[in-house]
Amino acid sequence: MSSPLSVSIVIPVFNEASNLDELLRRTLAVARALGRAFEIVLVDDGSADASSDMITRSAADHPGEIVAVLLNRNYGQHAAVMAGFAQSKGDMVITLDADLQNPPEEIPKLVGAMEQGHDVVGSVRVPRHDPLFRRLSSFLINRITARVTGVMMHDYGCMLRAYRRHIVQAMLQCNERSTFIPVLANSFARKTTEVEVSHAERHAGTSKYGVWKLINLQFDLLTGMTTFPLRMLSAWGLLVSFFGVGFGVLILILRFLWGPEWAAQGVFTLFAILFIFVGVQFVGMGLLGEYIGRTYHDVRGRPRYFVSSVQGQSRLP
Repeated sequence: MSSPLSVSIVIPVFNEASNLDELLRRTLAVARALGRAFEIVLVDDGSADASSDMITRSAADHPGEIVAVLLNRNYGQHAAVMAGFAQSKGDMVITLDADLQNPPEEIPKLVGAMEQGHDVVGSVRVPRHDPLFRRLSSFLINRITARVTGVMMHDYGCMLRAYRRHIVQAMLQCNERSTFIPVLANSFARKTTEVEVSHAERHAGTSKYGVWKLINLQFDLLTGMTTFPLRMLSAWGLLVSFFGVGFGVLILILRFLWGPEWAAQGVFTLFAILFIFVGVQFVGMGLLGEYIGRTYHDVRGRPRYFVSSVQGQSRLP
């Protein structure tokens, strides 16, 4: 009989000093109750509060169970998760937010689903305890993501997810800087599933995802994982072209019927057509610039993060 799969729990941390004691107490209790080899990998993403000191101290207090990865500055949540992936050793890797909105007590649900042979296990927060704006923006992102990727999952924004080791290794081989981890993982997975998990109000502190970060996240998804926007732009340009030709024919007919005075000698009509085409051109240049900019960053080949130090040693081989 084969031994149970070992578990790595990767937690990115950014200015979460007010949550860390409670987070570590509950996560350690859950991990020890799993009855299998485990490690908790805490990644400090350049915190400005006491988070890095608390993470380092926890690795010293719990040898073999907690590993602290300290990044030299803030690189963003997904880069921090990738740093945790690189340090992890478990057969399955579970990601968890540090804000305690996704309770660590839900981890066994993901482990159980992973034991059934799935490559990726997502989670659906039920019910959501977020402001209306966050719920609406999350709904929009989830619908767009499912349409673009062709993988129907209901909650791409939930960090509580599980991945098999070969999926993690495949993601680590991808060098692009703009990474949306749930979509990237699904692109390598053969079998995926979702489980419902509870969702709590934030234990302490404030959310790190404002309006601008949500917009950036959507750009990472659209331009980092698919060329769908460029295809849509081509379709939109073709539609506007047909509209312009039809409008030109209509103007010509009306000019013969009513004379040149009916629309101020056609000046306003020309301006309207000009604004349509100028608008489409600016949208096109913006999208092309986004892709070119991301290509420029990827071609330079700079690392997506820099590890300042690693504290603690895992018991996992």
